Amino acid sequence: MSSHFITVCQDCGYKSPFLPGSPACPKCGGLWREAIYDYANLAYSLPIVLPGRPFDIWRYRELLPVREPNPDLSLGEGGSPLIHANNLGLMLGLPNIYIKDERQGPTASFKDRQAAIMIASLKEAGITEMVCASTGNVAISYSAYAARAGIKLWAFLTSLVPAAKMREVALYGTQVVKITGTYDEAKKLAAEFAKQRNLFLDLGARSIPCLESMKTISFEVAEQLTALLGAVQPYDQKIKSSPWRSPDWYIQSVSGGMGPLGVMKGFKELHLMGLIDSEPKVGLIQSEGCAPMVHAWRQGKDTAIPVKSPHTLIATLATGDPGRTYTQIYKKMAEAQSGIIESVTDEEAFRAMHFLAKMEGLSIEPAAAVAFAGLVKLVRAGKIRPDEVVVVNCSGHTMPIERNILGEGWERNINLSSESLTEDGQEEGLLAALSSVSIDRFPRIAIVDDEPNVRTLIRRILQSQGNYQIFEASNGKNAIEMIIRDRPNLILLDLMMPDMDGFQVMDALQLIKETQDIPIIVITAKELTPAENKRLKGHIQSLMQKGDFMNDDLLDEVRALLK
Repeated sequence: MSSHFITVCQDCGYKSPFLPGSPACPKCGGLWREAIYDYANLAYSLPIVLPGRPFDIWRYRELLPVREPNPDLSLGEGGSPLIHANNLGLMLGLPNIYIKDERQGPTASFKDRQAAIMIASLKEAGITEMVCASTGNVAISYSAYAARAGIKLWAFLTSLVPAAKMREVALYGTQVVKITGTYDEAKKLAAEFAKQRNLFLDLGARSIPCLESMKTISFEVAEQLTALLGAVQPYDQKIKSSPWRSPDWYIQSVSGGMGPLGVMKGFKELHLMGLIDSEPKVGLIQSEGCAPMVHAWRQGKDTAIPVKSPHTLIATLATGDPGRTYTQIYKKMAEAQSGIIESVTDEEAFRAMHFLAKMEGLSIEPAAAVAFAGLVKLVRAGKIRPDEVVVVNCSGHTMPIERNILGEGWERNINLSSESLTEDGQEEGLLAALSSVSIDRFPRIAIVDDEPNVRTLIRRILQSQGNYQIFEASNGKNAIEMIIRDRPNLILLDLMMPDMDGFQVMDALQLIKETQDIPIIVITAKELTPAENKRLKGHIQSLMQKGDFMNDDLLDEVRALLK
């Protein structure tokens, strides 16, 4: 029995100790119970003991439902980095975007936190066999930790789970039960199986260890933001530590809702202990093809109507019935009078995978990409201010990349068969083979701007979703020389440059037969006068204001002009 917290039934209010093998309230039988700790004492003691501890999930053991953490069960969970997304920030006009990189967990997803705490709790209670239902990541995480702890795992997986993930689950020794049906149907079968065999069933958000594990994301983010940006208040002698910093926004993709529900509890606890001065607004993003929370949120309802037939390629987010988890989330967000639940299409998520990989060097899974696509949508809608600090949960790595995400034409093939490379003509054959992947075959685009950050941003936007040969010039004189020499198919031109501005560049190009018909997109921060607009008329194909366009807008213009 754990002695450092109590549980409170959310149905009848009954207080009782926590026993992992007995999840129900002993008075009314309700499964929704909340763990409550001694926050007043922890406000003083926690900041004192933390500096001497490793930066991992067990750093916060006084706020977790495990009495004696067993280091032999650990796989290095928690302590994931918080990465400043500088390039993404440039694109969105948000200088303070940070990515909580949960890909770096033991099995490459944030579900490792859940598995680590749950398996430690079961091991402590002497439980040796358990059942779970999963859309992939949970089963992989549970399989790894169950194998390490010597616990037999039965995993009920919907047939939509990629075969590679199923094989990984089986590799750990887990018994895989493949269900040709929805995730909600898999959950029902798993529950019935556990009941028939009297086995422990993972209850997700209704399980105290699962929910409590997700709080550690909040704790880590608050500490990491403080280290990166500094405390928001002066040193407070009473708690012998500067208060930590919370973000203005926390954004995460959501399926069943357990992750963000736990994160919200974590920030609430930090606030109760006086370690942060406010709780962040929460942006929860669902896949449009399976968005029961979004539909209920928009109608102001605290109960979600289940989606019986999800229509999304992102299997890990295909929870059609979030049940009471949504009600809990709705209640907390309504009390805070902040936050939003939004949806994005699969296509928007796949596009986000591309620009995250190509702009920030992060390969992410489709479910994580939903959060980043949601970030873009919220920025476009004006929900997030440019001065706000935003943390996005990058919940997992993409392994493997699926063909529908890359589309066609993602590879270039070179045939080096013996027939194509004879001994006499080997060098000529190699050169001929390389010509098939030559960058000269790609559309040629000139970027002309005196600001290096702007050139970098535009180049990254172009490279994020297309193959282009890009030339750059930082002033008007060099631009004209470059354009005459390299003959681009398209020019992206700034107007406000020293010595020779964009108007003068256009005038010069109009006098040269070889350059006068090259299409031009003007990208400028300048507020144009009627006379300047008239001067541009007939000489450019498009005008875009800096800070007022997103990557898709620019790419749409570029693609239209390069057809």
